[in-house]
Amino acid sequence: MTSGEATLTILEDINFSAHAGEAVAIVGASGSGKSTLLGLMAGLDLPSAGEVWLDGTPLTPLDEDGRARLRARLLGFVFQSFQLLPAFTALENVMLPLELLGAEDAGARARQMLARVGLAERLAHYPKHLSGGEQQRVALARAFVVRPRLLLADEPTGNLDAATGAAVIDLMFELNAEAGTTLILVTHDEHLARRCGRQVHLIAGRLAAD
Repeated sequence: MTSGEATLTILEDINFSAHAGEAVAIVGASGSGKSTLLGLMAGLDLPSAGEVWLDGTPLTPLDEDGRARLRARLLGFVFQSFQLLPAFTALENVMLPLELLGAEDAGARARQMLARVGLAERLAHYPKHLSGGEQQRVALARAFVVRPRLLLADEPTGNLDAATGAAVIDLMFELNAEAGTTLILVTHDEHLARRCGRQVHLIAGRLAAD
Protein backbone atom coordinates (compact mmCIF):
# COMPACT_ATOMS: atom_id res chain seq x y z
CA MET A 1 0.00 0.00 0.00
CA THR A 2 1.22 3.52 -0.79
CA SER A 3 0.24 6.92 0.53
CA GLY A 4 0.18 10.46 -0.91
CA GLU A 5 1.62 11.74 -4.19
CA ALA A 6 5.06 10.30 -3.52
CA THR A 7 5.29 6.55 -3.14
CA LEU A 8 5.40 5.62 0.53
CA THR A 9 5.49 1.91 1.24
CA ILE A 10 3.47 1.14 4.36
CA LEU A 11 3.32 -2.66 4.07
CA GLU A 12 5.56 -4.88 2.00
CA ASP A 13 5.85 -8.64 1.39
CA ILE A 14 2.95 -9.50 3.68
CA ASN A 15 1.75 -13.09 3.31
CA PHE A 16 -0.73 -13.81 6.05
CA SER A 17 -3.87 -15.85 6.62
CA ALA A 18 -6.10 -16.63 9.59
CA HIS A 19 -8.16 -19.77 9.97
CA ALA A 20 -11.74 -20.05 11.22
CA GLY A 21 -11.97 -19.81 15.00
CA GLU A 22 -8.37 -18.66 15.39
CA ALA A 23 -7.35 -15.78 17.71
CA VAL A 24 -4.47 -13.81 16.19
CA ALA A 25 -2.66 -10.84 17.71
CA ILE A 26 -0.94 -8.38 15.38
CA VAL A 27 1.77 -6.68 17.39
CA GLY A 28 4.39 -4.06 16.65
CA ALA A 29 5.53 -0.57 17.50
CA SER A 30 3.52 2.51 16.59
CA GLY A 31 3.81 3.13 12.85
CA SER A 32 4.68 -0.47 12.01
CA GLY A 33 1.57 -0.89 9.86
CA LYS A 34 -0.75 -2.77 12.23
CA SER A 35 -3.87 -0.66 11.73
CA THR A 36 -3.21 -0.42 7.99
CA LEU A 37 -3.12 -4.21 7.78
CA LEU A 38 -6.42 -4.39 9.67
CA GLY A 39 -7.97 -1.87 7.26
CA LEU A 40 -6.85 -3.96 4.29
CA MET A 41 -8.34 -7.11 5.83
CA ALA A 42 -11.67 -5.32 6.20
CA GLY A 43 -11.64 -3.89 2.70
CA LEU A 44 -11.65 -0.36 4.07
CA ASP A 45 -8.48 0.16 2.03
CA LEU A 46 -7.24 -1.65 -1.05
CA PRO A 47 -3.62 -2.71 -1.59
CA SER A 48 -1.59 -1.17 -4.41
CA ALA A 49 -0.37 -4.68 -5.19
CA GLY A 50 -1.43 -8.15 -4.14
CA GLU A 51 -4.81 -9.48 -3.09
CA VAL A 52 -6.92 -9.73 0.05
CA TRP A 53 -9.47 -12.53 0.45
CA LEU A 54 -12.26 -12.48 3.01
CA ASP A 55 -14.11 -15.72 3.68
CA GLY A 56 -13.20 -16.99 0.21
CA THR A 57 -14.08 -13.75 -1.59
CA PRO A 58 -11.40 -11.55 -3.22
CA LEU A 59 -11.94 -7.92 -2.23
CA THR A 60 -10.22 -6.09 -5.09
CA PRO A 61 -12.84 -6.88 -7.78
CA LEU A 62 -15.62 -5.54 -5.54
CA ASP A 63 -16.66 -1.89 -5.62
CA GLU A 64 -17.07 0.10 -2.41
CA ASP A 65 -20.73 -0.91 -2.01
CA GLY A 66 -19.87 -4.56 -2.57
CA ARG A 67 -17.17 -4.48 0.09
CA ALA A 68 -19.56 -2.70 2.48
CA ARG A 69 -22.17 -5.44 2.00
CA LEU A 70 -19.55 -8.10 2.69
CA ARG A 71 -18.42 -6.31 5.83
CA ALA A 72 -21.98 -5.98 7.09
CA ARG A 73 -22.54 -9.70 6.63
CA LEU A 74 -19.24 -11.08 7.93
CA LEU A 75 -17.43 -8.59 10.17
CA GLY A 76 -17.62 -7.09 13.62
CA PHE A 77 -15.42 -4.16 14.67
CA VAL A 78 -14.15 -2.88 18.01
CA PHE A 79 -12.11 0.33 17.98
CA GLN A 80 -9.97 2.15 20.53
CA SER A 81 -12.24 5.21 20.27
CA PHE A 82 -15.49 3.17 20.56
CA GLN A 83 -17.02 4.76 17.41
CA LEU A 84 -20.53 4.93 18.85
CA LEU A 85 -23.03 7.31 17.26
CA PRO A 86 -23.53 10.10 19.85
CA ALA A 87 -27.14 10.85 18.84
CA PHE A 88 -28.16 7.20 19.31
CA THR A 89 -28.88 5.45 22.61
CA ALA A 90 -26.98 2.32 23.57
CA LEU A 91 -29.88 0.23 22.27
CA GLU A 92 -30.06 2.13 18.97
CA ASN A 93 -26.30 1.81 18.46
CA VAL A 94 -26.51 -1.97 18.83
CA MET A 95 -29.66 -2.23 16.69
CA LEU A 96 -28.12 -0.28 13.81
CA PRO A 97 -26.06 -3.06 12.13
CA LEU A 98 -29.03 -5.42 12.41
CA GLU A 99 -31.35 -2.87 10.83
CA LEU A 100 -28.88 -2.37 7.99
CA LEU A 101 -29.10 -6.12 7.38
CA GLY A 102 -32.90 -5.96 7.42
CA ALA A 103 -33.33 -8.02 10.60
CA GLU A 104 -36.92 -7.87 11.82
CA ASP A 105 -35.94 -8.80 15.39
CA ALA A 106 -33.27 -6.10 15.74
CA GLY A 107 -34.68 -4.68 18.98
CA ALA A 108 -34.97 -8.02 20.77
CA ARG A 109 -31.51 -9.17 19.70
CA ALA A 110 -29.93 -5.86 20.69
CA ARG A 111 -31.57 -5.95 24.13
CA GLN A 112 -30.38 -9.53 24.65
CA MET A 113 -26.84 -8.64 23.65
CA LEU A 114 -26.70 -5.57 25.89
CA ALA A 115 -27.92 -7.70 28.79
CA ARG A 116 -25.13 -10.19 28.02
CA VAL A 117 -22.50 -7.45 28.39
CA GLY A 118 -24.04 -6.21 31.64
CA LEU A 119 -25.86 -3.15 30.34
CA ALA A 120 -29.52 -4.16 30.62
CA GLU A 121 -30.14 -1.04 32.71
CA ARG A 122 -28.39 1.30 30.24
CA LEU A 123 -30.49 0.76 27.10
CA ALA A 124 -31.77 4.34 26.89
CA HIS A 125 -28.47 6.03 27.79
CA TYR A 126 -26.54 8.03 25.21
CA PRO A 127 -22.76 7.51 24.86
CA LYS A 128 -21.97 10.79 26.65
CA HIS A 129 -23.75 9.44 29.73
CA LEU A 130 -21.76 6.18 29.75
CA SER A 131 -18.28 5.57 31.15
CA GLY A 132 -15.48 4.52 28.83
CA GLY A 133 -15.82 0.91 29.91
CA GLU A 134 -19.57 0.99 29.34
CA GLN A 135 -19.11 2.52 25.89
CA GLN A 136 -16.70 -0.25 24.94
CA ARG A 137 -19.20 -2.82 26.20
CA VAL A 138 -21.81 -1.26 23.91
CA ALA A 139 -19.25 -1.50 21.10
CA LEU A 140 -18.72 -5.19 21.89
CA ALA A 141 -22.47 -5.78 21.89
CA ARG A 142 -22.75 -4.02 18.52
CA ALA A 143 -19.91 -6.10 17.11
CA PHE A 144 -21.22 -9.48 18.27
CA VAL A 145 -24.95 -8.90 17.74
CA VAL A 146 -24.59 -9.62 14.01
CA ARG A 147 -22.92 -12.97 14.80
CA PRO A 148 -19.84 -12.13 12.75
CA ARG A 149 -17.52 -14.66 11.21
CA LEU A 150 -14.56 -12.36 11.92
CA LEU A 151 -14.00 -9.79 14.68
CA LEU A 152 -11.42 -7.06 14.06
CA ALA A 153 -10.29 -5.27 17.22
CA ASP A 154 -7.93 -2.29 17.01
CA GLU A 155 -6.33 -1.43 20.39
CA PRO A 156 -9.67 -2.06 22.15
CA THR A 157 -8.37 -1.01 25.59
CA GLY A 158 -6.31 1.98 24.44
CA ASN A 159 -8.66 4.55 26.02
CA LEU A 160 -9.39 2.60 29.21
CA ASP A 161 -7.63 2.35 32.56
CA ALA A 162 -5.92 -0.94 33.38
CA ALA A 163 -8.69 -2.46 35.52
CA THR A 164 -11.51 -1.47 33.16
CA GLY A 165 -9.49 -2.58 30.14
CA ALA A 166 -8.82 -6.00 31.68
CA ALA A 167 -12.54 -6.51 32.34
CA VAL A 168 -13.44 -5.51 28.78
CA ILE A 169 -10.81 -7.87 27.34
CA ASP A 170 -12.08 -10.75 29.49
CA LEU A 171 -15.57 -10.10 28.18
CA MET A 172 -14.35 -9.89 24.57
CA PHE A 173 -12.63 -13.27 24.81
CA GLU A 174 -15.71 -14.79 26.48
CA LEU A 175 -18.01 -13.54 23.71
CA ASN A 176 -15.54 -14.65 21.07
CA ALA A 177 -15.38 -18.18 22.51
CA GLU A 178 -19.18 -18.38 22.78
CA ALA A 179 -19.64 -17.33 19.16
CA GLY A 180 -16.70 -19.27 17.72
CA THR A 181 -15.62 -16.10 15.93
CA THR A 182 -12.23 -15.62 14.32
CA LEU A 183 -10.45 -12.80 16.16
CA ILE A 184 -7.79 -10.47 14.75
CA LEU A 185 -6.52 -8.21 17.53
CA VAL A 186 -4.18 -5.28 16.93
CA THR A 187 -2.28 -4.35 20.07
CA HIS A 188 1.05 -3.06 21.34
CA ASP A 189 0.43 -4.87 24.64
CA GLU A 190 2.53 -8.05 24.73
CA HIS A 191 0.59 -9.42 27.72
CA LEU A 192 -2.69 -9.06 25.84
CA ALA A 193 -1.14 -10.55 22.70
CA ARG A 194 -0.14 -13.67 24.62
CA ARG A 195 -3.81 -14.39 25.30
CA CYS A 196 -4.19 -15.12 21.61
CA GLY A 197 -3.17 -18.47 20.20
CA ARG A 198 -0.94 -16.85 17.61
CA GLN A 199 1.10 -13.65 17.35
CA VAL A 200 2.08 -11.85 14.15
CA HIS A 201 4.88 -9.30 14.59
CA LEU A 202 5.25 -6.34 12.25
CA ILE A 203 8.42 -4.26 12.04
CA ALA A 204 8.45 -1.27 9.69
CA GLY A 205 5.70 -2.73 7.52
CA ARG A 206 7.22 -6.18 7.18
CA LEU A 207 6.23 -9.47 8.72
CA ALA A 208 9.05 -10.18 11.17
CA ALA A 209 7.67 -13.25 12.93
CA ASP A 210 4.54 -15.39 12.91
